[in-house]
Amino acid sequence: MDWLIAPFEVAFVQRAMWGGLLVSCVCALAGTWVVVRGMAFLGDAMAHGMLPGVAVAALLGGNLIVGAAVSCTAMAFGVSLLSRSKRFAADTAIGLLFVGMLAAGVIIVSRSQSFAVDLTGFLFGDVLAVRTVDLWYLVAALVVSLVIAILGHRAFVALTFDPRKAHTLGLHPKAAQVALVGLLTVAIVASFHVVGTLLVFGLLIAPPAAAVYWSDRIPVVMLIAALIGGFSTMAGLVISWHVGTAAGATIAAVAVGTFFVSAILSAVRERFGRAGAASLAALAALPLVGCAPAQEPAAVEETPHGYVAGAEEASEVQNRLVVADGVGGVRVLDLLTEEVTELPESASPQPVPSGARSPLGTDGSTGLAGDGRFAYLSSGGQMKIVDSGGWTVDHGDHRHYYRAPIREPGSVATAPVPGGAGSNPGPDAAHEIVVGAYRDVALSAVVLNSGATFVFDATALADGAVGEPRRLDGIAVPYAEHLVVTDRAGRVEVRGRDGSAGQVQAQTCPQARGQAVTRRGVVFGCADGAVVVAQRDGGFVAEKIAYPAPAADRATEFTHRPGSTTLTALAGRDGVWTLDIRKKTWTRTAIADPVAVNTAGEGSSLLVLTRDGVLYGIDPVTGTETAHVAVSSGPVEGRPVISVDPDRAYVNDIRGRKVHEIAYNDNLRVARTFEFDIAPSLMVETGL
Repeated sequence: MDWLIAPFEVAFVQRAMWGGLLVSCVCALAGTWVVVRGMAFLGDAMAHGMLPGVAVAALLGGNLIVGAAVSCTAMAFGVSLLSRSKRFAADTAIGLLFVGMLAAGVIIVSRSQSFAVDLTGFLFGDVLAVRTVDLWYLVAALVVSLVIAILGHRAFVALTFDPRKAHTLGLHPKAAQVALVGLLTVAIVASFHVVGTLLVFGLLIAPPAAAVYWSDRIPVVMLIAALIGGFSTMAGLVISWHVGTAAGATIAAVAVGTFFVSAILSAVRERFGRAGAASLAALAALPLVGCAPAQEPAAVEETPHGYVAGAEEASEVQNRLVVADGVGGVRVLDLLTEEVTELPESASPQPVPSGARSPLGTDGSTGLAGDGRFAYLSSGGQMKIVDSGGWTVDHGDHRHYYRAPIREPGSVATAPVPGGAGSNPGPDAAHEIVVGAYRDVALSAVVLNSGATFVFDATALADGAVGEPRRLDGIAVPYAEHLVVTDRAGRVEVRGRDGSAGQVQAQTCPQARGQAVTRRGVVFGCADGAVVVAQRDGGFVAEKIAYPAPAADRATEFTHRPGSTTLTALAGRDGVWTLDIRKKTWTRTAIADPVAVNTAGEGSSLLVLTRDGVLYGIDPVTGTETAHVAVSSGPVEGRPVISVDPDRAYVNDIRGRKVHEIAYNDNLRVARTFEFDIAPSLMVETGL
């Protein structure tokens, strides 16, 4: 029975199960009346009429369920108003409003290039993305539905079979009709997040329609419909897990399948009696019995695919923002829940194996970098490590998303060891700070501005053990289970994961500063251009991308969307660089006084923040401005950051103690603004 239990060992599938069961109960209460009264077309129209409300709520940053409820209520009110006309039938009014509301929703979505809600998820649902707060919404919807169903039962029955008699009995048929439409509205609004608008009738109509074959009493039909809906949820999730199909669509398909099974069994019962129906059901179950083993084998506990000890697997990327003020204050913002976690300013109580600790910010020199999960904060000769609690494991054809408690594993000293590796740190020895962090399966590498690198055991770090990192003289980046290193002499070498000598590349990288990891390999910034080291045919190849002309303002620090092959960098005080790894080209775009730059990738606008606090969108081909927005109340202070992910960009306003979330594909619209109790002088996004 492991195949049946295994899916429900994962937390997000458990939430999906409870969400589906609650939706099944809500839909059973409303769907029974939809089937009995023939209101399917009205329900379909109301389901699609939610799109304008959802779209407006998403664009305004509001609650999608509230937007859906408002739009659905407006749809119901419009249908009731137009249905009073004697010139045409009620279904004509329903059809007109159906098309009108759907068209309005599509127009709103089409006008926003970065619609915050996945349209596919709206149409087909995403039951695996159900959150704990969504379950509470469903519980509230179920309570409201129960109250309406119980209080309005007599009126609903009378309205269904004889509206005139209902009026004679003082049951207020008009009010009953409004309450019935309200019950349908609650069911649709509660269900669309789980199975989507196109599939909502899988749970709203199919289970009650199947239940009608087995009982003539309304309460019993509701109970049977809830049981069928619950079975459809469980079976759909199991099938989806093992076959890899869309969970919401599979649940709806199973629900529709139960209707046809009920119809067949009912037809057999009418023709051959109950014994014939029982025989047919037994015959259908025979393959399952034949496949069952004669003796239950000993249970073998298998590790679920992608299992990470101590972590909870999630259905979506767990984005975090780690911000610090440079003097000890560190905050972690969960971008999904907007919850802010404050980390203690004191160092971790865990013993530190590498030198004594000192308070952060004692010398005014700070730096922050992230490797996708961990953030590395350096100041005053110390490096504090923060586990942001969110990360992604990429298996190539699919990804796993995880969340875990936010914590601080420990810290290490960054001062160079006299006579050891990295003992020739150069002019920045007194202020060695983190400028980059990179991670693969086995290694985490943290690059300092002095040209040295700390290499951590990634597995131990994930378990909360900092250990004693290896310090290498040169910039080292983990890639394809190796270390790609460029040293002070400009030599580029691919070493083993243990740092052992490896393959020295023909290309050199003089005065290396700046590094990045892309889908096409590791990039090092050099005095004469960039070197890209990629894995090809079982080996590694280095290729130089030279500047188009001798560059006085070379790129020294790259920024880009994780995984993108398009990198950006500042080019002095009057321009920015764009490095396209795929096309092997550098492009310099002129703009006055830039202080930060980034881009979402090839074809996307350059995001450039200037000293006056204005964020510009720049066309990378023509260099013309596409949009701009002020993100600071005055001149920019400190070292601002533009972090870009596949959906949004984040810009820290140090002066205003804020971080702005920017919809970069929607004319730089400010989607959300997060306020902090500290100045977000340093910022890095994790979870990607």
